[in-house]
Amino acid sequence: MCNTKALLCRPAAASISDPPSSIGEKRRSHVSTPCRKLMALCVRASKPYLHSSRFCTIYLKLRTFYLLRSISSSSFITPPSTVSNPISIVIRNDFLVAQFVNLIYMSVDERRHLFCIKRDDWISDEFRVLFIDRELFVRVLYSLRSCHTTALIFFRWAQMQPEFKHWESAYSVILEILVSNGFTRRARKIVYGMVHLNVRGIVDALIDGLRNRRTLTRVLDLVLWTYATNSMLEECLFVFYKMIQNDLLADVRNCNQILRLLRNKNLIEQAEEVYRVMGESGIKPSIYTYNTLMDMCCKDGAIEKGLDLLSEMQRRDCQPSEVTYNILITGWSKKGGFREARGLIAQMLNLGLKVTDFSYNPLIDGYCRQGMLDEASSLLEEMVLRGASPSVTSYNILIYGYCNYGQMNDAHQKLEEMKRSSLLPDIISYNTMIYGYCRIGYLREAFIFFEELNCRNLQPTAITYNTIIDGLCRLGYLDDARQLKDEMSSRGIAPDVFTFTILVNRSQKLGNLSMADEFYYEMLHLGIEPDQFAVVSRVVGEMKLGDTSKAFSLQEEMLSKGFSPDIITYNVYVDRLGRTGNFAKALEMMQKMLRDDLVPDHITYTTIIHAYVEYKNVRLAKEVFYDMLRKGVSPTVVTYTILIQAHAAMGRSDLAFLYFSEMLEKGIPPNVITYNSLINGLCISRRMEEAHKLLIEMEKRGVMPNKYTYTILIKGNCNLENWSEALRLYREMLDKGIQPDSCTHKVLFKRLEREYKVHAVKYLEDLVTFSYNSHSSIGE
Repeated sequence: MCNTKALLCRPAAASISDPPSSIGEKRRSHVSTPCRKLMALCVRASKPYLHSSRFCTIYLKLRTFYLLRSISSSSFITPPSTVSNPISIVIRNDFLVAQFVNLIYMSVDERRHLFCIKRDDWISDEFRVLFIDRELFVRVLYSLRSCHTTALIFFRWAQMQPEFKHWESAYSVILEILVSNGFTRRARKIVYGMVHLNVRGIVDALIDGLRNRRTLTRVLDLVLWTYATNSMLEECLFVFYKMIQNDLLADVRNCNQILRLLRNKNLIEQAEEVYRVMGESGIKPSIYTYNTLMDMCCKDGAIEKGLDLLSEMQRRDCQPSEVTYNILITGWSKKGGFREARGLIAQMLNLGLKVTDFSYNPLIDGYCRQGMLDEASSLLEEMVLRGASPSVTSYNILIYGYCNYGQMNDAHQKLEEMKRSSLLPDIISYNTMIYGYCRIGYLREAFIFFEELNCRNLQPTAITYNTIIDGLCRLGYLDDARQLKDEMSSRGIAPDVFTFTILVNRSQKLGNLSMADEFYYEMLHLGIEPDQFAVVSRVVGEMKLGDTSKAFSLQEEMLSKGFSPDIITYNVYVDRLGRTGNFAKALEMMQKMLRDDLVPDHITYTTIIHAYVEYKNVRLAKEVFYDMLRKGVSPTVVTYTILIQAHAAMGRSDLAFLYFSEMLEKGIPPNVITYNSLINGLCISRRMEEAHKLLIEMEKRGVMPNKYTYTILIKGNCNLENWSEALRLYREMLDKGIQPDSCTHKVLFKRLEREYKVHAVKYLEDLVTFSYNSHSSIGE
């Protein structure tokens, strides 16, 4: 700590750029004897006033006198730029600045502990002038730069005072003092405290005030890093481009932080622009730069751009790492480029890079998503051969793939294989198995795994309970689901919004609106804010039961909670209004969609088309269809099938086939319902030969006929009394393993003469017996 007695004894008009120890000697060579006497008198006269509120008035008088004196005296040399720019130019011959500096040194030395707390009584009067005069405060702070500890103590204390105005220039000075002395950590704390300030103001103050470009770059890098760690993207971009405009090179690590923020917000174009500016400015990208850009490209599906970046890395002697290749492998796997992903793994091995489960897990997940479960399973063995050990995550991905496709035996085998490999299944493993069994309705097996959690010392999570509750609700066990929800609470696992949304949604689907309301209001009572899906579920339930007035009141509730109706909500309204024949209201809802900046999709149009067809108004259905085409909304197989079915039922097979041809031209594959509609139209028109050809055609296209296909053909032949053909179709139906139902038998026997019925029954019994014996022998 500086000697306070020496400070009080040295002349007040010292050069602020000099260290405290040499101030007295240098001042005597610049200040005349009369001036030194005047200043000494002023020091003695001003001391009592420094501790009183009258000092503000005395300060203004002294300052006016001092400025006039300095202008007329040749002994006081003050550059004109000192007044306009007090930060960057050394300030000389300011009597008041020196007095405050002396006071600060003395106060910090004698009462340092009081500077660590917020006090309004003992010291505010002494320094009140500094809080109303920005220029004076900045000069005083700058004068303390040779003793940065004192400067920091004083600045932190000033920040705590209610009168402190957080001037950008003051922050600029303290940052310059700390950074130029190498105290980056302390400077970082100051920057953290100023994030609420106007970023443009502080950056401009730094650029205008700091003349040392190295220090300026370090301070701006510190500001940029602080904004980046606080995810303040807009402020980061401003500081980055401001540095570029002033030919200051930002640290590449800060640039990488900006790219990371842009990646997280999926702002690809802006990230590419930042990368371009980095290159033009001479900021050399690092491997993290390339990895971030590659990850962004791969997530967007632009794998080719990622490969271009890989080539660029290699040209610039920036060697790719395991992370680089794993990012590209993930990108190819998500896109279905399994051959390319395997090729990248081979490249890693050739380069001597370590292949781990992070390299193979994306590939396993990609195969599972495509339903290629055998290929996914074989990768576990390949991993071992390549020196990469499968992890719990690797097995969990594969188990989820099996569960998603209902292959629970294979999933169970993989779980046991994981245990044999000395890998302990985690809560995700068990949650996945529980999900798989609940999905296919095997609740007993799901509860076995649920109970096994206790044996494994694994705590069930909200996801565990939600999965089983959903499984119970799917099978209609609402009371059991409620009981499990209560047990969940008793075990200290709070039901979340998903728990209640499942209960509300499933209750409404089962037609139990009273229970749905009970769950909904219990959720509100517990202070759980319902999400949009929960509210939409209630709307759907009310609309299904025909209570449109309550459904519309729920829409108002959605708006009050800040949930704007989405396209799904509107489609529900349109569907239910159309089913009740309220077409005017349905079309009005479409107009409201447009006002809410939502474009009606193919579901919206198809819903109205179907409603018109149901009410036998095919003309209006076609008008809606052509309006759909004019608006650029592509129809689906469901849309075309509805129109084909409508025209075929009226005996207009020519128009039905016209829509069918248009559908094929657009590359929309027909389904079995489409073919059944066409076959039905041909049978109504008594064109049985064409109907039979269409049956053969649909099989060639890979669309297998079902019991309704054969029932329609059997009915058509029976109407024409083609009994032998009807019975042949019945036998063909059995040979293909398609089981007839009561409707099939009804149309088959309806047209038979009484005397043929006994023979027909005997014939059918022989067919069934023959078919059964044939299948039994094949099974043996």
